[in-house]
Amino acid sequence: MLHIVDAKGLACPQPVIMAKKALDEHGEIAVLVDNKVSVENLTRFGASRGCAVEVEEFEGGVTEVRLLMGGQAPSVRKESNVAAKAPAGPLVFVFSQDRMGRGDDELGSLLIKSFFHALGELDNVPDTMVFYNSGVKLAAAGSEVLEDLKKLEEQGVDILVCGTCLNYFNIVEGLAAGRVSNMYDIAGAMAGAGRTVMP
Repeated sequence: MLHIVDAKGLACPQPVIMAKKALDEHGEIAVLVDNKVSVENLTRFGASRGCAVEVEEFEGGVTEVRLLMGGQAPSVRKESNVAAKAPAGPLVFVFSQDRMGRGDDELGSLLIKSFFHALGELDNVPDTMVFYNSGVKLAAAGSEVLEDLKKLEEQGVDILVCGTCLNYFNIVEGLAAGRVSNMYDIAGAMAGAGRTVMP
């Protein structure tokens, strides 16, 4: 039976995350969205999972993306080849600021929220996350990514937060996720990493 996922009005990455969860439970789903970016993201997601993908547009700007598991053979992706050849050692994510990318700060704040939410939904989470400079604000009380960060911590991610930076921003008492660390431990985590990612 076709399972309907109503993702209208939701921004990236929510429609894909909802589709992933529904697809894990149902063999065939239809995701309703109202923007072209979500249609493209869902189409790519379906193809990456080996689904047959059908897209139908309706009046009022609503599009249905139908995904059927096993509808086609999964394509070989370069990402999986890269992952197979990845160096041994832990995966370390490093955050040096409280937003993502350079340019518009407001957009950067939106992107970092989406990134953390998506990261928590992945099957392969990082082994360690390092926060320094203004990145420590992401692990402090009032952070908009705190719920996702705590979820990652519950999944076993080691979260190192620079104590010098917490002191500099006067938020030591506000640390709400991870543990206070020092540059020796941070340098060690980065030096021993098999892969280091700086979003």
